Amino acid sequence: MACSAVALSVATVSAVVALTCTSIAFGTDNWYEVRVNPDGNERLASLQEFESDLRYYSRDEGIFRICFPDKRPKGVQTYMSPVQTQCINIDYYINDNGISDTFTDQRWMRLHMARSVVALFIVSFLFSTLSAFPGLVGCWRRSHSNIIATGLLQLLAGLVVASAIGLWHAIPHYEYEKLNFPEMSFSRWPEVLQIYSRSYYGWSYVLAWLGVALTLSSSFMFLCGAQCLRKEKQKEKTQGTAYLVPIYAGPYHCPYSY
Repeated sequence: MACSAVALSVATVSAVVALTCTSIAFGTDNWYEVRVNPDGNERLASLQEFESDLRYYSRDEGIFRICFPDKRPKGVQTYMSPVQTQCINIDYYINDNGISDTFTDQRWMRLHMARSVVALFIVSFLFSTLSAFPGLVGCWRRSHSNIIATGLLQLLAGLVVASAIGLWHAIPHYEYEKLNFPEMSFSRWPEVLQIYSRSYYGWSYVLAWLGVALTLSSSFMFLCGAQCLRKEKQKEKTQGTAYLVPIYAGPYHCPYSY
């Protein structure tokens, strides 16, 4: 009893925390952070495109938005995000009024990759939500088959999120190799901008990988809990059989004088 109870408790807590981490990572904007050193403003200001090009401004890039924690480019329409930073939306061209008709095949491929990242996260959330139903039934009825189903759904959720993060990594590589966008490739930035720019992965990115790790850990613990539950039920059945004492009908003893 203790084995299954501990395993299922740890698995449940891990699943809830994993879903929370993944949801926060999905909705926040600190996946990739670019910081432009303000000491280089004087040299950067001499460049013609300095005031209007977002590459010259510190920014946080997420799945849905690009936010400017300090100054923002002139002429760029921004709005206030839930965390009080000025942001612009990343355009997925859902309702583009024919703008995407001029895209090349490579540009369409990049757009489909970006859309797939969002779709994979949504599919992962669906798997995580569905896993709750067999999990509740399995814990209530102590059914190891339902617990196994929960573990497998959690495994699928973790693998799908990992695939989404991997695809998110592939987009910049595709932009550099196929689309050849100068604004997307650090090596093609102006030399002075390269000197005063630093980039690194942010806490949203770390939180997404933490969600993957916890989801896979939850899957493992659910499968272990199912195995423990199965052994415990077999043990209970064996012990119940051992205590059964066979009773046989004996002869009816009549008086000898009968």
